[in-house]
Amino acid sequence: MKLFEYLDRISTTHKLILHGNTGTPEEFADHLGVSRTSLYELIDELRLRGAPISYSKSAKTFYYREPFEISITCKFRPMTIEEKKQYSGGNFISKILFFRTMCDEISKV
Repeated sequence: MKLFEYLDRISTTHKLILHGNTGTPEEFADHLGVSRTSLYELIDELRLRGAPISYSKSAKTFYYREPFEISITCKFRPMTIEEKKQYSGGNFISKILFFRTMCDEISKV
């Protein structure tokens, strides 16, 4: 599954559960665009991470038994020159390997 789709699905799931507006499991799964099985797999995953999720048959909705928060953030921005220097280690190592390989090839000639 694509990362951003998964994050959106978690966010939507949380909002609907938080507001007690999920409907039945079938309705909830349809709203999320997943199968009922996939919905329960997602709910199980959230429960493993501490989400106190229950289902009310009378209200026909999933809900949190106690206050619970899910916070997902993702930032996209250009890196500063200092950050580029800090994170260019992999680039530096690849240059070293390139020059070592070139030296080895030249010495064979």
